[in-house]
Amino acid sequence: MGKRPAPRNVLIAAATLAAFAALPALAAQEFPKLKAGLWEMTTSSSRAPDAKSKSTLCLDASVQQEMIKMSSGMMAGLCSKSELKMSGNKFIGEAVCNLGGSTMKSKSVMTMNSDTSYRTEAEATFDPPLGGQATSKSVIEARHIGACKPGQQPGDLNTPTGQTINIRNVMSGRK
Repeated sequence: MGKRPAPRNVLIAAATLAAFAALPALAAQEFPKLKAGLWEMTTSSSRAPDAKSKSTLCLDASVQQEMIKMSSGMMAGLCSKSELKMSGNKFIGEAVCNLGGSTMKSKSVMTMNSDTSYRTEAEATFDPPLGGQATSKSVIEARHIGACKPGQQPGDLNTPTGQTINIRNVMSGRK
């Protein structure tokens, strides 16, 4: 019986991890502050290049700092290498992480257009392949679209499937 391909969301999560793998290095540097409010993120991946997914996130400064802190702790346990270089408005990251017995080597470039938009391009290889996938490329384009909607709390993430989860609760282990 052959290995089933990894679900698209697992590979997008791995690519997102690749994009954020260099965040621990930012703890010592100044991470760009994003404007508080509602952010729309459009993600595309090499696995399904014509299928872009959109999600929104209600963001404030405290959620942004918690995300950096959480990813720093996660990377410490998963990654043997996590480097970040800043060049102008670009953050160039490289990481080597262990994901469930697969070694992920990633490179990412996050281009900050302003505090209201950015673009991240991430490329990763998996050895052995993760769920049958040896490589993954993804692009995340994000933009501030206004104030959070009435009733939204900072950290509320509306997923492409319409589900709403609060990432602050996920990070703290609450439901």
